[in-house]
Amino acid sequence: MDADHPPDPSTSSRRSTTASPKAKLPAPFLSKTYDLLEEEEEREENCSGGGRIVSWNTEGNGFVVWSPAEFSEHMLPRYFKHNNFSSFIRQLNTYGFKKTASKRWEFQHEKFQKGCRHLLMEMSRKKCEPSVFPTYLKPSSGETDHHHNQTPSSSSIEEESMVLLMEENKNLKKEKMELEMQIQHFKSMETKLLDCVSHYMGNNNQIQHNDSNKFLR
Repeated sequence: MDADHPPDPSTSSRRSTTASPKAKLPAPFLSKTYDLLEEEEEREENCSGGGRIVSWNTEGNGFVVWSPAEFSEHMLPRYFKHNNFSSFIRQLNTYGFKKTASKRWEFQHEKFQKGCRHLLMEMSRKKCEPSVFPTYLKPSSGETDHHHNQTPSSSSIEEESMVLLMEENKNLKKEKMELEMQIQHFKSMETKLLDCVSHYMGNNNQIQHNDSNKFLR
């Protein structure tokens, strides 16, 4: 008789709810970085004295490491069990953060924003693509067997490290270009300033010369 009745919809709904997959959690690195920013902001609000080490930027769409030395000495060991600032930056790069200022350590990601912790779940590590490697970095035919014998994890780590080094080198070149442009700008300003001073001195000498001639007459 039970076979003649259709299954109860409420029962099937409860079963599907129970069998639902576990909620996705953000990567530990992202959570810890967000936590340190929130806790540091709370500390600054409670303590009026002392300089800033790290904080959200003004817009809340990124953060600034104001003192890399203090950040490495005090913050990194507390949250990440190491004191390597370069390693922290490489981790940021793997999740797609961009350095957005040439004169300070400011980083941004479209989904890493103040007051929007839930967006962290949408962030993931960047995938390494073999096509990004230039020819001179690809293994030669003699090295192919050696690379095939390596475990996938070690190979991916090597590729990831190479990509990070290339990105860091690209950022350094960009900063170098910006600094060279600033130097050229300052040199141009210096030349204009010297021209103004020279022009002023020339006019002043001419006025003095004319005044002396009037006095002699």
